[in-house]
Parts: sequence; C-alpha cells; structure tokens
Amino acid sequence: MKYPKLTLPIIFLAGLMLASCNQPGQLPADTEQTAKDSLAAPPARNDSAGLLNGIPVDSYRIVTGRVKRDQFISSILSSYGVPWNNIEQLLRENSDVFDPRRVRTGSSYSVFLTKDTLSRADYFIYEHDPMVSYLFTLRDTLSIVRRNAVVNEVLKFSSGTISTSLWEATKEKNLNPNLSAELSEIYAWTIDFFGLQSGDRFKVIYEEEFIGEKSVGITRIHAALFEHAGSTIYAIPFIQDSIMSFYDTTGASLRKAFLKAPLRFSRISSRYSGARMHPILKTVRPHHGVDYAAPVGTPVVAIGDGRVTQTAYENGAGRIVRITHNSVYSTAYLHLSRYGEGIAPGVYVKQGQVIGYVGSTGLSTGPHLDFRFYRNGYAVDPLKVEAPPVNPVAPESMDQFMKSAKGYMALLETISY
Repeated sequence: MKYPKLTLPIIFLAGLMLASCNQPGQLPADTEQTAKDSLAAPPARNDSAGLLNGIPVDSYRIVTGRVKRDQFISSILSSYGVPWNNIEQLLRENSDVFDPRRVRTGSSYSVFLTKDTLSRADYFIYEHDPMVSYLFTLRDTLSIVRRNAVVNEVLKFSSGTISTSLWEATKEKNLNPNLSAELSEIYAWTIDFFGLQSGDRFKVIYEEEFIGEKSVGITRIHAALFEHAGSTIYAIPFIQDSIMSFYDTTGASLRKAFLKAPLRFSRISSRYSGARMHPILKTVRPHHGVDYAAPVGTPVVAIGDGRVTQTAYENGAGRIVRITHNSVYSTAYLHLSRYGEGIAPGVYVKQGQVIGYVGSTGLSTGPHLDFRFYRNGYAVDPLKVEAPPVNPVAPESMDQFMKSAKGYMALLETISY
C-alpha cells in the first residue's frame, strides 16, 4: 500500500472542504486516525498486563467456544454450573441491556472458571460481533455490562493491478476484501467485471475502521479511478437532489439504467450466439443469452427498475423470471433454483433487488444463470447493450462539482501503483 506525502494532500483537502460544502465525499483534515466515541465501558480487550475487562486472567481457567445453532445463552451458562434461578434473575434484571433472543449462531464466548476444585464460573463474556460484547458477572452481584470497542477510522490511499480478478488484486496488496465489493458496486454500471483484463488497475481513497490492529470494515469511498481496456474512469462523489452518487470527470453519472451483470463473482460459461451446439440436445440452435456459471443459491438481481411480468417453470428454461423495464427493454432470468422473496407477476422491482437464486432447473448441465436481454421484443447480446445514463450533474452545480473533481484527481495522482 502506498501513502502520498501529507503536505500535498492537506493543501487539496482545504480546497475540497471549501468547494464541496460538506459533500459526503469530503475528506477529513486529519489523515491519520480519528477515534470514535466509545458508547459505554472500556472495550472487551486487554486493559493492561494480566487484566481483561478488569478481570485478573491469571486467576482463572478460561474456556472458549462458539454459540451453536439453536443454542441459548441460558443453556451455556447452565452447562458450567450456573444455577437456573441465578440465570433467570440475571436475564430478567438486565433485559434492558441484553436481549438473549438476539444471540447469533457462531458468535464466540469465554467462560472464566475458578482454579479451585469447585471450578465455579465467575464471569462470562459473549462477543456479539467485533464491535459489541457483553460481560456477565456471575458472582456476588449479578450483572450484565455492554462493552463497545473503541473504533479508529483510518484514511487510506491504495492501489492495485489486476492479474486475474479484482478480488485477487486486493488480496495481493493485503487490502480489506470488502474493498473489491465496494469498487464493484461503484463501477457496476460502467465496467464489466467479468471482462477485466490483466494489467487493468485502480487507485482509491477511502476510510477503513479498525479495532486495535483488526480491520472491521470500510465506511466510505472518497474517490477512485479505474484503468480498464485503455480507458481511465474516475469516480467522484457529489450530492444532487439530496442523493450522493458517483460521477466521472465530465459530471456524467456512473450509474446507468442497467447493471452490467445480474450477479456478482461468477464467470461467463457461454456467450450470445446465433448458432451454438446445445450441450444436452446436441443440436445446433441459437443461444440468445449469456450463461453465468455460479454456485446454486447465488443471488440473482434485477439489472434495472421494472415490473415482473412472469414467474413460471418453462420446460427447458426451468424456473424463469421476466421483467419489463420500459416500453423498449425487458430481461429474462432462466434456470433459477427458487424465486426471491415476494417476487411474483405484477410486482415492481428496483435495480439490484434479488429476484431469484442460481439453480440448474430445466435443460441444464450444471448450476448457472442464463440471462437474456430484449430490445423491442427482440433478443440482443446483453454484453453489447449500451445502457442510457441517469441524470448528470446539473448545469448550475457544475462549477462546484469541477472544483471537487480537480482536487480528488490531484489526490489520486499522488498514489503510485
């Protein structure tokens, strides 16, 4: 990961703050770390040598585990000898702090057992997620205290070069894996991520949250650029009509009327063709769609807003969803294993909404989605459709936008590959 010298970015940051007028993409003046307020007691981490949440760990035998499916906190406590009447009192008197119904399968816990022959459970820590844990005191006064970890936001300047995939490129640079998903979301309408080429590359400015040395997520993408197929596509954040979107350097929105693909993280197994040997029927016939190979259950999303016109089982097509987007365009999604929640004829769906899941129904040699695109009722190659963009930056806002864009572009230039 490459970091630019701080003197140059700070000059640009000052200008961006004035030009952006509190735009959400505005960068903080401090490019180091900014600690969020801790909402309650100290975090569920080592307080000092020999102490964890104030508990002298050397005095106890600590047993760790994970919550199993359909397992209750009460049954875990009981298995370590905590009396049922104590458990009932503990949960009843602390119901405003801890809701046992929200316990997550797979969450970790620690039991602090005395080292004497009684092996009594004095404390219990339930880690709900990386941000929140609960300390149960089981001796003397019964209590439950919520612990919120101290989260640090770090401003990062990162880059990567594609060899096989965007995910692999971020992995090679030891970047948060969520970064590939965030970039995929921003560029979903302008870059076909199934068609990335070796040598494509990106730069990005973003904020990442840490608890200690552990990354817990990316909170905001400030700006990015992606070099793909000989073109450089910038992503500049800007608020218009109270909605934050990303735009290129001309003020055109990166968000198009249609997504480039109806699912993420798969591969194209068969393309649109006027004459293809059918893998099962062994006859040459047109294939008016694109096949995306993906595991059963992979979510399939609507590539654009529209109304569902059909959900049915159609012989060789298997389970299918058809969507009419407007008077010109419609799409179909074939071989689904099941439909998305609430998907039925007449339902209006939004772009990116899950309408079904990858399957292998109908005439299919394996799990995949056969995606079809129609213009005026005639099938066209989905990979060659040029989708119309949404509204660009309004003329009256262009000066403000261009000031921000120039600042972000200058910052991105300071990042090396």
